Parts: sequence; structure tokens; C-alpha cells
Amino acid sequence: MFDVWEKMVDYLVYGLFGLDASTQKAEVVHFFIFDTVKIYILLVLIIFAVSFLRTYFNTDKVRVYLQGKSEFTGNVLAALFGIITPFCSCSAIPLFLGFMQARIPLGITFSFLISSPMNNEIAIALLFGLFGWKITALYIGFGLLVAILGGFTVGKLGMEKYVLIPVVPMSGDLEEVEIKLTVKKRVKESWDYTLDILQKIYLYVMIGVGIGAFIHGYVPTELIVKYAGSNAWYSVPFAVLLGVPMYSNAAGVMPLIEVLTSKGMLLGTALSFMMAITALSLPEAMILKRILHVKLIALFFGIVALGIMGVGYLFNALL
Repeated sequence: MFDVWEKMVDYLVYGLFGLDASTQKAEVVHFFIFDTVKIYILLVLIIFAVSFLRTYFNTDKVRVYLQGKSEFTGNVLAALFGIITPFCSCSAIPLFLGFMQARIPLGITFSFLISSPMNNEIAIALLFGLFGWKITALYIGFGLLVAILGGFTVGKLGMEKYVLIPVVPMSGDLEEVEIKLTVKKRVKESWDYTLDILQKIYLYVMIGVGIGAFIHGYVPTELIVKYAGSNAWYSVPFAVLLGVPMYSNAAGVMPLIEVLTSKGMLLGTALSFMMAITALSLPEAMILKRILHVKLIALFFGIVALGIMGVGYLFNALL
């Protein structure tokens, strides 16, 4: 797919720039230019496609559909809806509160809160472009499993008493709001949203690719394999613990995942690191602290962390 672009970068770096292909500097420059543009192209194509499909949905429709669903069915549907909602771990919280106002059970709302940042379109786009559809499908499947089981567990434990703020239920039944848009309007909205997302994340992409390029060119493979490439039991939990304090998004961390795996880090360990960054973050915990008791936050983080570690171990075992 990117063969033509790679040849153009070859000519730019080795021809116009005159860099020696055998040097580390040339590797870094080539990697940075090639991957930055490649990731931007993937983001534009897939975010636009997902955004266009999402114009046929709206959050009111999601809440209407989830209202009154049985517990496990609701967990499954909420996790699936998390894929098509454009939220990071922090910005998903307002809709989380909206679900509670709609009298949707707490466990089902948590399934959404877990799935939305973990299975967002940016992560899916980059995974597909860097690792192919099989790895992407496995990631989505395991991400949904973590969201479903995590929300189901929270629901079964009856933690509603740990919601700190009074959530006033919406009176009456929710009515589905019909949104009628022309195809031209849908295309414009999708394109505007795509540009808005790119404006927000383009710097993360450049920083992520820059760090990845440095690791690719200058960090010895043996060093990565020695400290992060083993199949030791502690490698996955360590990756999760390392990822939680790092608040970023998939666009910023995915280039690092590509480089780390190419250097010898096991894919499951690398994906656990990424999932911890996107699904669990300290800013999210600080916002949730205004809404939920620390016991419920700790339970939420613990369940998700265990789920992510399970995904990491499964990926390492399968691949």
C-alpha cells in the first residue's frame, strides 16, 4: 500500500539529502518521514470512514437502545457502542453520566466507559495499518471482552452506593431522536470532524514517531529484548504499571509499539502497555474522584488492569 511512498522517501533521504543508508542517522530520518506521513494517511482515511458511518448514530439513540436491556445484553451492547463513540478516557465521562441519568445500570455504563477509549477509531486505524487485520481483530475482540466482563463484574457487586453525586433520573421514557441529514451534509460533518481530530493529535503523532525513530535508530535490539522482550511473568504487569501514569492517546503511543515490537518486545506486552495508557489514566481518575468514591475507582482500575494483563498474556501465548 505504501510502496510508492517508501520509494519517494528513499529518494528524498538517500538522494536529495545525501545520507548514507548504512548510518543510524539515515535510519532515524527515513523512519520519521515515512511513518509520520503513513500514519497521517491512515488516520484521515479511517477516521473519515468511521465518522461518516457514525453520522447515522447519535448518543440519544444509544441511550434509548440501552434503556431497559437485560444486564449482560446491556454490557455487550454498551461495549459495542463504545467502538463508535469518539471519546478518550476523560471525555467519555459526560456520556457515562448521561447513561446513569437514563437509569441504565451502573455495570452497563462501566462497560461503555472501558470500551470507548480502548477501542476508539484511532487505535483501530493505526493497528490495522501497522500490524494488519488479524492483530486488529484480536485486539478489538479482547478489548470488548475486557469491557463486557469488567462492566458485568461492577454490576454484580452492587456499587451504586459509591456514586458520590446525585444523579437525577430523566423523567419518563427516553424517545429516540431522528436525525435527517443529506449525504453531502454527512460528508462535510465527517470531514470537519476528521480535520478537528488531526489538529488535536498531529503533535502527538510527531512526538511518538520521533521517539520511535530514535529508538529504531539508536537503541540496540539487545537492550529491548533483555528488559522487555522476555516472556517472564512480570513483563506484562510491569508494562501496565508503566502505562497508567502516561496520559496519551493511541496516535502518540502506537509508533512506539511498532518500534518496540520490531526490536523484540513481545506483542502482548506492548499492547498491554498501550491499552493501559488509553483506557486507564491519572487524569481520568482525578475526574472520576469528583463523581465516584475512591473504592469504586480502585475497583474499576483493578478490574480493567487485570483484564488488560490477561489480554497481554493471551497475545504472548498465541503469537
